[in-house]
Amino acid sequence: MRYWLLVFLTLAVTTPAVAAPADEAQPQPSNPTPDFLFGGPKGSFGIRAGWLVGRDASDWYHFVTDQLTLTNSDFNRPTITTEGAITLTRRLDLVFGVDYGQSTTNSEYRRFVDNNRLPIEQTTVLRETNISAGVKYALTERGRQVSRLAWVPRSLVPYVGGGAGAMWFQVKQTGDFVDFVDLSVFSDVFEAKGWAPSAHVFGGVDLRLLRRMFLTIDGRYVWAKGDLGRTWVDFDPIDLSGFKMTAGINFVFEEAR
Repeated sequence: MRYWLLVFLTLAVTTPAVAAPADEAQPQPSNPTPDFLFGGPKGSFGIRAGWLVGRDASDWYHFVTDQLTLTNSDFNRPTITTEGAITLTRRLDLVFGVDYGQSTTNSEYRRFVDNNRLPIEQTTVLRETNISAGVKYALTERGRQVSRLAWVPRSLVPYVGGGAGAMWFQVKQTGDFVDFVDLSVFSDVFEAKGWAPSAHVFGGVDLRLLRRMFLTIDGRYVWAKGDLGRTWVDFDPIDLSGFKMTAGINFVFEEAR
């Protein structure tokens, strides 16, 4: 009995353990998403929201803010911008954009009331849609090529640019108004709309969030004036210029390899 026990212990100590297959011994880590692009950028698409502060330098603004309980700040408005870009060179893009903004403000006459001593009220809407094209120039290199198949974007890229376009605008007042000839009160709708040429300059920064996604912070100044037509006779073209600050997300498309 002691002999067989000694043989068993000897075999247990001297027999080598069978190694598990390599793919079963340790779990294989999953491949993470690479932190680079397989080629340089060939274009981008983004959407931003922001706020426009109008210059309001024409006589129409002076008239309505004098007669009605409106201020120039009432015409400041939220905006939304969609923009696409085609990469021309390492630093230069051709950009196309559509901007929309609108303000809606209720008001009443400052110096007049109706026969029941109630306010004479109206609503003023100012909206515009600007369709534009221009160029965007990166002030630093947007990334570096580290191998034939790997392009690493920079974390922060400042840029400047400019362009031109066409702006569709609408100015509309609905409600009750005073006839300054006989001081009677009447209900009506006054509206002017049309197209006007526009120009803009801009600057901003692209901040990298993910491999293809950037946070874009953009400030730009837009120049435009619109003809008020026959609605407001003897008024100068309405000033549609102003400074706009926006922020949003931009997605980069890479070159095919």
